Amino acid sequence: MRRRPFLDRLKSLFRVTFMELLENLHLDWLGNYSDIPLEAFFKQDMLRLGIAFDVSALANPDSYKTKDYFIFSFDRIPLHEMTGQENWKAPEEIRFADGNYHLRSTVVSVRINPESPYKIVLRDGTLKIYFGADELAEVVYPVIPDYYKKKYKAAKPPGEIAPVIEWGYLIYLTVFRNCQYFGKEEECAFCDINHNWRQQKKSGRPYTGVKSVEDILEILQGIDLYDTVAGAYTLTGGSVVTQLNGKNEIDFYGEYASIINQKFPGRWISKVVTQAYEKEDVVKLKDAGIEIYHPNYEIWDKNLFEKYCPGKARYIGRDNWNRRIIESARVFGEKNVIPNFVAGVELAAPHGFLTIDAAIESTLEGVDYFMSHGISPRFTTWCPEPYTTLGQNLPAPLEYYMKLLRGYKAIWKKYNLPVPPGYGPAGAGKAVFSVSAFMDVLEGSEKN
Repeated sequence: MRRRPFLDRLKSLFRVTFMELLENLHLDWLGNYSDIPLEAFFKQDMLRLGIAFDVSALANPDSYKTKDYFIFSFDRIPLHEMTGQENWKAPEEIRFADGNYHLRSTVVSVRINPESPYKIVLRDGTLKIYFGADELAEVVYPVIPDYYKKKYKAAKPPGEIAPVIEWGYLIYLTVFRNCQYFGKEEECAFCDINHNWRQQKKSGRPYTGVKSVEDILEILQGIDLYDTVAGAYTLTGGSVVTQLNGKNEIDFYGEYASIINQKFPGRWISKVVTQAYEKEDVVKLKDAGIEIYHPNYEIWDKNLFEKYCPGKARYIGRDNWNRRIIESARVFGEKNVIPNFVAGVELAAPHGFLTIDAAIESTLEGVDYFMSHGISPRFTTWCPEPYTTLGQNLPAPLEYYMKLLRGYKAIWKKYNLPVPPGYGPAGAGKAVFSVSAFMDVLEGSEKN
């Protein structure tokens, strides 16, 4: 019998097989992945499809921490299409729990998508998240940190200078709001850092191109005085391929790290995201007080790296990038080198893999390669942001993420690696890392 047209359209919309669609809608597909926590299943699905908000769920934005747009947009639609002003009213993250499935507390980054089947509604005084008509769980929004409420000399609000994410655990210092990989021939095809800058400026948000050390120190002083939740900070921003403020990338980010760590020695776990550099360069970051190094390799497949990370491929190259990751472990120690890959982009047209299994095989090959050297990469969930080169793609299927979580955990256990430090607690019901469920499926605590 021929499928009905509307089901064919649904299949196209969600980029899943016909049976996967039915099983997802009826929530009985989970039997195939009973080894994956149910919370991780929903978390990954929310991250790939985004979250919609009923007007009732955004009626009082002054009562919770809204999105600071700390580096990327992570949204499925442009800001100017948010008719409900979701970009100003949506929470940074949500935490869902309990409900019909008795779910453990789970933190998820908010990616705005008014067409998502996941929708938050205020019912009888309680925020709840639904999948279609199915009530999944109760929801809470993050509280506004105490230090956000203080007065500072800085002209811009604390959430622009030193916002927190991961339910308050991570201070996110995007000190350079742009990237010098510019234009289609150099920008990573999945990254909207430059596009996000333009959107935010046009919307009237007080975005700062290059943040001053003085402003950052002032807000960090407020965090030091008034906050008891933050446990780490990430120093990050766009790549510097020439110079910025008269400095190369290592010296630019290293100066911030040195000043912060001299002012607040040992106060927070210190992390930095830069390109992959030679040993003598990363020693400078270590000397500046950085503990954890994130030289994000993004995509394992050589062809896709060159196609989707053209600037990185041209200036440094995949082989050099991966060699430098391994060598940097001699400086920071294996567990403190944590490269990121953008999970799901392997399936993006026009150059991506044609099957889920081929994409998984490639990515897990990369995971195994790094873990065999004692290095545990992390992954973030790819969001097809509309202004990026790959933005018109559909998100990767949920099946891909379930197989990735299963494979990642198996390889991690094979090499008996520690929980990656600087991400807070691990495990379902405990993890606060909000842009993928990799920490939700791991077990144990950080090893010294």
